[in-house]
Amino acid sequence: MNKMQYRGYTARIEFDEDDRIFVGHLAGIKDIVGFHGTTVDELESAFHESVDAYIAISEEQGRRPQKPYSGRLMLRVSPEVHSAVATAAGVQGKSINQWASEVLGKAASQS
Repeated sequence: MNKMQYRGYTARIEFDEDDRIFVGHLAGIKDIVGFHGTTVDELESAFHESVDAYIAISEEQGRRPQKPYSGRLMLRVSPEVHSAVATAAGVQGKSINQWASEVLGKAASQS
């Protein structure tokens, strides 16, 4: 999957073979915001315009635009995994939060 980022929003990008255009949608929010372009430059410009318009329209309507994520993540794992995570974090001199954030960040950047 290809993605683009702008103003804290991430877009999922796909290629529509039938129409021969790049199509993007904002990821991580419930509102539906889409855009398209025939070139990468056109796609990027449409992405920026869509995000800016989404924020402006939300504010005009008196509501806050949805933000992709708050930065809080709740997980439920087995006691064995919890213990292993605590040990791994402790060995590195980090809190579980710091350790998990680094590990998850590395894993996400590889996808």
